[in-house]
Amino acid sequence: MAADIYDFPLKRIDGKAASLGDFKGQVLLLVNVASKCGLTPQYEGLEKLYETYKAKGLTVVGFPANEFMGQEPGSNAEIEEFCRGTFGIQFPMFEKVVVKGEGQHPLYKYLTDTVPESVKKTDGNLESRLASKGLGRQQKQDVLWNFEKFLVDRQGFVVGRFDPDITAEDEVLLKSVQEQLDKK
Repeated sequence: MAADIYDFPLKRIDGKAASLGDFKGQVLLLVNVASKCGLTPQYEGLEKLYETYKAKGLTVVGFPANEFMGQEPGSNAEIEEFCRGTFGIQFPMFEKVVVKGEGQHPLYKYLTDTVPESVKKTDGNLESRLASKGLGRQQKQDVLWNFEKFLVDRQGFVVGRFDPDITAEDEVLLKSVQEQLDKK
């Protein structure tokens, strides 16, 4: 396992080698994303959050994943075109990764092991709806669905995890992001 979150080798969506070390000193919001999901409109709020707070040190980072009913079937090039063309996404996007189950990317293993439980939406029912259809978490620490969010502080510590139905506009997420941005 990598010594810290900055050590995991990754590839940007264009195939260029990278790591989260490129963002050292910034607050990161890591999100597993998908283009054909009922939650896909969250891209709009994530981009707005990024644009609003990037000057203060926030970087939203997208990781396309296809583990949830095949809702991210496209190639990296198709995903990039969709995100930029449909939602004007400017935040960094990485190539498609596996976020749970067999072949889970080491970064997502680290994230889910470090913070095994997520903040639930107060009035949300996503997890119970998924469970009623036989979908959802197999293991307690599994990513629940597309658009689950991990918050990383400026020192690289994973300090929060939020269920997919907590959007970029949700007060609990905004408060946590702001708290991290206010720390120097």
